[in-house]
Amino acid sequence: MLKAYILDNQAVARNLLGTVLMNGGHEVVGDGNHSPANLAKMVKLQPQIICVDIGEPDQVGLATLDNLRSQLPKALIFLVSAKMDAATIQAAQSRGVVGFIVKPFNAVAVLMSIRNTILRIATQRRKQQQDTHNLESAVDDPSKVNIPDPSPE
Repeated sequence: MLKAYILDNQAVARNLLGTVLMNGGHEVVGDGNHSPANLAKMVKLQPQIICVDIGEPDQVGLATLDNLRSQLPKALIFLVSAKMDAATIQAAQSRGVVGFIVKPFNAVAVLMSIRNTILRIATQRRKQQQDTHNLESAVDDPSKVNIPDPSPE
């Protein structure tokens, strides 16, 4: 069970998403609007999942994503929005957003988005660990590495 925190200025949306997450087996450790007090509470609770509706994807909204990423570097940040265009998605991904939840909520789609994102990230991390292990093995025993000789014959 992963700990989740929901940031959204609409209480109805927070409650609905919270219910979906709890029914999906996640622990919602908190929710709130974008006030500094809620951001501080979230940092203290260290959730693994953050679902955030930044409102308009303007500089203020994007700065919220930057702040979350700097304060909680290990958290999986999901952007929640009714407005998903290519520019917003690209800007969000460049700020560390790993997944997207579209309003209005569909419980199955929300849980599948979170599940698939977690699986994708776990697969990427396993591959990185394997690559690191292979590199360390090559450093320990260079004969295991098949690199062609660059010198002319």
